[in-house]
Amino acid sequence: MSNSSTIWLPDAKRTQSAGASIVESLYGIPVTIWLTGTLGAGKTTLLQGLGTALNIPERLTSPTYALEQRYHTEHFGELLHIDLYRLTPHEAEDLVQSSHQHHGIRCIEWADRLPESWGEEGIILALNERPDAKGRDLTVTFRDMPLPTRKQVLAWREEFCLSHLIGRHCDAVADTAVRLGEALMQHTHSIIRLDALQAAGWVHDLMRFVDFHRGTSHVEREINPEHANVWENVKARYPGLHHEAAVAQFLAGQGFAGLAEIVRVHGLTLADSTRITIEQRLLYYADKRVKMDDVVSLDERLLDFTERYSRTGKLTESDAWYDEARRTEHDLFPDGPPF
Repeated sequence: MSNSSTIWLPDAKRTQSAGASIVESLYGIPVTIWLTGTLGAGKTTLLQGLGTALNIPERLTSPTYALEQRYHTEHFGELLHIDLYRLTPHEAEDLVQSSHQHHGIRCIEWADRLPESWGEEGIILALNERPDAKGRDLTVTFRDMPLPTRKQVLAWREEFCLSHLIGRHCDAVADTAVRLGEALMQHTHSIIRLDALQAAGWVHDLMRFVDFHRGTSHVEREINPEHANVWENVKARYPGLHHEAAVAQFLAGQGFAGLAEIVRVHGLTLADSTRITIEQRLLYYADKRVKMDDVVSLDERLLDFTERYSRTGKLTESDAWYDEARRTEHDLFPDGPPF
């Protein structure tokens, strides 16, 4: 899957809404947001939505003559807004290089004034007005979060002797999360990391065996002594952790800290307040909609959970995750889920 996606923004209100949605997909600072687009395409409007979501009391304006403006945010440090419109490529490069040590969010308008090497890291937002004058297209490219390849994920599954059933479940959750994300982007004009959602689905149960319970026959059918030995060794590396936290710790150690944050909070009984980003919420919800590798309703998923864990003493968790998943479903899709 490409790390780029395009959203149609029909008006200024939707453009501001898209800008605001960036806050729900931030996984740490410093981060640079690069903006391109013709004069009047909506770059400053997009950033005004971002400023509102960051609780900046002032209205962001284009710093064309001042070249830069600085704003205090509540949780992401200082927002530095740079405008390169009046500068030559050499002047633009000098100004951007002088701010490389900025520790908050750096937003650079008219980034196409820079040499071709610009935008190697960060979030790239390209606004293009439509020929029919009906709004604009926003193409978003994420280059701020490393993600494992499919080949890497499959190698990890082999290394940990992951059950083929659970591998199929992970792939189904990945596909479901992406479909839900695409539907949400189309309906709400929100910016969502579809490639990160897919990767998170692939790996979210990579160490599901950490929480295996006797009595879950769908798992026990695949257990053999060789797998059991591998699993016990892995459990010893992550003592006292449930599979969500163990996978997150493993991913962070492999250099995928942002992905680890998405996976870390997909657990059954964690409160919604632990899931801050849109990708965290979508992964959590998608996982609750997939029975093994079939997409089902939350009611069907609850029935499946009850049948599989009736002998394990885990049924006390069912009401908690069901109620939480219902709230998440309503918050994400107030008119009902797309499928």
